Amino acid sequence: MIRKNQEIEVKFYVADLGAIEEQLRKLGAVQTQARTLEINLRFDTPERELERGFRVLRLRQDTRARLTYKGPVLGHQGVRIRQEIEFEVSDFDAAREFLHALGYRVSMIYEKYRTTYEVMGVEVSLDEMPYGCFVEVEGPDLETIQAVSAKLGLDWEASVPSSYAVLFEALRGRMGLPFRDLIFQNFVDIEVSAEMLGVRPADQSLVG
Repeated sequence: MIRKNQEIEVKFYVADLGAIEEQLRKLGAVQTQARTLEINLRFDTPERELERGFRVLRLRQDTRARLTYKGPVLGHQGVRIRQEIEFEVSDFDAAREFLHALGYRVSMIYEKYRTTYEVMGVEVSLDEMPYGCFVEVEGPDLETIQAVSAKLGLDWEASVPSSYAVLFEALRGRMGLPFRDLIFQNFVDIEVSAEMLGVRPADQSLVG
């Protein structure tokens, strides 16, 4: 099944995912995916044409395999809006070889643990990244996303406009990290603060 539409979402850095999950339960949210490890491969040409055009070609493996294209981001009042085309593939390894045959190469691997909920017409993702925890709220429009974010106790002014990859590149520069992949093994002995990431917790009203 092919999905072709716009992705409208906002991202928050948080200090306590458990507190957010408790808020979701109070709101009657339905868990749609239990905590699952995601492995994401980002592809590009050797000349990094997609990156220079602010586009993303991604192959993801979690409970299924999906191929995704994302267009350039259009920011609007704190949310990220971009074209997204995504469809499921039956064979992760075959899809990877298919992209190689077209001339694309893996430019970055990144991992995260993700738990997802649905509430009030939006999808809320609880993401554990190698460098910290985040909440993504994706919905049909700005107003709905803002309403759910407020009910979760998230400070809209603390939203994070950058992607996980962009945050990683900035962190690599600040810390002089030698590796290119955003995977848990690379961060075993590295502690990353909000200040190092250039963000601030949006859940301070919940954690005190």
